[in-house]
Amino acid sequence: MKHFHVFTIFAVALMLSIAPAFAKGDLATRAKKLEPLLLGSAESDYAMSVKEYELESGKAYRLKITSVGYKGYALVAPAFFRNIWIRKIEAGDMEIKASVIDELEFEDPGGECELYFVPIRTGTYEFRIKGLEQKGMVGKFIVK
Repeated sequence: MKHFHVFTIFAVALMLSIAPAFAKGDLATRAKKLEPLLLGSAESDYAMSVKEYELESGKAYRLKITSVGYKGYALVAPAFFRNIWIRKIEAGDMEIKASVIDELEFEDPGGECELYFVPIRTGTYEFRIKGLEQKGMVGKFIVK
């Protein structure tokens, strides 16, 4: 019985010592800056600068989202927002710490925020601008 306990302790210690080698990201590093998402453009209120982001689970990212057009934009991504850890959202002179968000709404041209997050589950997640999907304002986050 004594040998069983020694073996069990050894097996647990071995698993704990190699567990970090399997982690995809290192949260101690700076957040990787993604290509900014611009909503609207000088040519069209229905333009979206990026329609696809490729991410890795466990890595820290920051995404700047800016309203450039003259429409109101409400970015929704319910499945994505449920499968990320939100570190913070910066908007103007404000820093928002929230564990869950439903949407990010921009009412004026020049409105912007920066989302700091870590994807925690792999998958393909749609994001869209509410009410403007038929105008092509849809995209996806691909988390590997």
